Amino acid sequence: MRNLSKPSQKIIQWIIITGAVMSLLGVIVYRSWEAVPFALSVAIMSVVNVFKIRMLDRAVNKITEMDDPDIGKNYVKFQYLVRYFGTVIILLAIGLLYMYTPIPTATVFGAIAGLFTMQIAVIIIRFMKFEEDLPPGTFSQENPPLESSEPNTTEQENSLQDGSLEETLTEAQSEENSE
Repeated sequence: MRNLSKPSQKIIQWIIITGAVMSLLGVIVYRSWEAVPFALSVAIMSVVNVFKIRMLDRAVNKITEMDDPDIGKNYVKFQYLVRYFGTVIILLAIGLLYMYTPIPTATVFGAIAGLFTMQIAVIIIRFMKFEEDLPPGTFSQENPPLESSEPNTTEQENSLQDGSLEETLTEAQSEENSE
């Protein structure tokens, strides 16, 4: 995790914590040996989510170094497809195992619960405000707009504010009448 960005490290930490909490909740809910397959499938999907975050971080780092934006767009699209088709393949494999082998129902529920560990981790980070050790603006929408040194008002807006627009209009009308 040394070469990952700080937000990716935080997300991975919270994926692991969320997976552990979900596994513990499974033990509390099932109170039997069915908790083992539930916890195992939550752990497998949490590991898949950690790999997805690592791939996403690597893709972001790689496209920032690319010169051609079209190649970067194609690379991001390919990485997106790999991440999500990988997730779909794992879920299909668990579903097929459930249909054709005698695995417990808890395994399917654990895989579905484990699928959401990344989303829950991002929501926790977003709302718990872990911004003190993250770069400014990473998860915050509270960034003030950049102030420019030049005012945005034009000469007409300045004259409206000063009240001198009426004087300018009367001068222009008097010049037209005199001609």
